[in-house]
Amino acid sequence: MAKTPAQRIKKHGSKAAVPQHHLPPAVNPTTARTPEKARSNSNLIVIAGVVASLFLFWYLHLLTLDQLRQLSTGLAMPDSLIGGFDPAYIGQLDAAMDEDARGQLNYVHKTAGTLFPLIFAFTWLLLIGTNVARKTLRWALWALPLLFVVVRLWGNVAIDGVLATDAPDPGQVALASGLTVAGWVLLVLSLVAGAVAVFLGARRPKATP
Repeated sequence: MAKTPAQRIKKHGSKAAVPQHHLPPAVNPTTARTPEKARSNSNLIVIAGVVASLFLFWYLHLLTLDQLRQLSTGLAMPDSLIGGFDPAYIGQLDAAMDEDARGQLNYVHKTAGTLFPLIFAFTWLLLIGTNVARKTLRWALWALPLLFVVVRLWGNVAIDGVLATDAPDPGQVALASGLTVAGWVLLVLSLVAGAVAVFLGARRPKATP
């Protein structure tokens, strides 16, 4: 029968050979998460988000909203008017659209009109966060897509509100128009911010192994 370490020490004294037990390492060093791997995973998510944003922009502005012109005697939807609109235009649009047409526009706002700004903003936040190291600059660039998503979603509600009212208040129309213009401006500025982030990321020195 094999003796225990205590029995060996009692019999042989300091000359007793006590087997040493070593625990295996808890973490496999070959599976360590490196900054390069994290950056690669982020880039894959950004690419997927950019593709989804492009598709949703095409679907929303170049397909669905354009098709709704068939229900408004050719008048463009307020979302498509980069320069905004006035109460007279809203009056013409309201007279040309029936309840079903307004319901379809409202449905578009709740689906693609909501998904596009949310996915675009999330993608741009990740793009900027991955490529911009300076905290102050990163937050400054982040502000643009964050403002964009808030303004676009607020603009959807404002447009539905003025079209649902028989005689919308000029102030309501001005608010909806201002939000629409601001949404387009913030979209362009967000694209510029994304380009700046990519440029800064490309200039970042590569880590040496």
